[in-house]
Amino acid sequence: MTAQAPEDKAELLEKIRQQFDSAPYPRAALDESPKDDINSLYIHNLVTPYYLRNQKVIDTKGKIILDAGCGSGWKSMSLALANPGAKIVGIDISAESVKLAQQRLQYHGVEDAEFHALSLEDLPKLGMEFDYINCDELLYLFPNPSQALQAMKKVLKPEGIIRSNLHCKFERQAFFRVQEIFRMMGLMNENPRELEIEIAVETIKALHNNVPLKVQAWNPSFEGEDKEENILMNYLFQGDKGYSIRDMFAAIQDAGLEFTKMVRWLQWELMNLFKEPDNLPAFLAMSLPELSEEERLYLFQLLNPKHRLLDFWCGHPDVAAPLAPLGEWNSDDWENATVHLHPQLRTPNFRQSLINSVTEMKPFVISEFLSLDGSYTSIDSSKALCVVPLLEKPQAMKILVERWRQVRPLDPVTLKYTEYKQTFNETQRLITGLESLGYVMVER
Repeated sequence: MTAQAPEDKAELLEKIRQQFDSAPYPRAALDESPKDDINSLYIHNLVTPYYLRNQKVIDTKGKIILDAGCGSGWKSMSLALANPGAKIVGIDISAESVKLAQQRLQYHGVEDAEFHALSLEDLPKLGMEFDYINCDELLYLFPNPSQALQAMKKVLKPEGIIRSNLHCKFERQAFFRVQEIFRMMGLMNENPRELEIEIAVETIKALHNNVPLKVQAWNPSFEGEDKEENILMNYLFQGDKGYSIRDMFAAIQDAGLEFTKMVRWLQWELMNLFKEPDNLPAFLAMSLPELSEEERLYLFQLLNPKHRLLDFWCGHPDVAAPLAPLGEWNSDDWENATVHLHPQLRTPNFRQSLINSVTEMKPFVISEFLSLDGSYTSIDSSKALCVVPLLEKPQAMKILVERWRQVRPLDPVTLKYTEYKQTFNETQRLITGLESLGYVMVER
């Protein structure tokens, strides 16, 4: 990753600013809100990465959160909704985008928020340090991503977390080829507008339908209601670049930061790519367990480059204590554990559906509310009873076990009284499964 010459960097930055001044992104209407998008709010909630890194649950009240590259404020709104009591600060080099972001949060009654037309390099001028920095759909526009990460590191609190992402050079390869063609045609010499957009669409449509580039990069929706936004953000995107997992880790390391987790970590599970994970060819069975996390993620990217974004969390090095997966906990750990329902699931719809499941004795399909890997997940109604107390507040593991014993005092097969150890083991398996899918958090 080599930096461009200063004059090239300044010229590119001005082109990017002009593009977003004339076409702020995203173009969501002012009255629209991400309040019902639990999957998105889950990602924007500081509780999520903090737990993944520290195995502890944090309160978002009083935290200071930066939306770096806030655009028109859609993600700023997500951050405000996902982190009650936090102060939201947004920056963007596009003054027009900043105005829209300010208007959006004011419209929705978010009072503790402020926005500035500012570059990442000028962040110290704000005189603030941040608990969480959301830098979404921005890092890949920088000539050197590690320098952008370093700029954010300077204003990151010691236990703070950064969420950022890079475009995948394999998944998005066809769009980079399209962009190169339109550079050759001069469509990106200045800020692309209506004429350049029409020429771009006409050029791709003129190709035979079986031309590989058209197969890979054309979508009929590009002529729909969001035509201008889609074309600008794909075919005529100033500064767009792609990276590999190795590039991502190198940028994090060069910035003096430490990788935490992929944002959609369950969708990066290498073993899910194999037909029979427990019956692999001998060489794979011996070599895969020896791979580092970087190597496993890079292999996944090579085998299945389905993710447009290399979306990750990182922070200052040597902050997190060594983590112990729940499967390695001993009986004392579990006896003294506290279980939390993820706050993003504390919604009226979730509550009502869970209660209906219990009272009507039907499975509770929890994946209807949150599914980080796209899988279908349901809980038997008798087991869902253990989740009900979590709607009100975190619960000690012992309380959940005792509740299950009260509801199911008899073994349904033998009709004998269930022993405490048996009930505890069943509760432990349930909580372990829910935790692995991100529904609950467990503290020792």
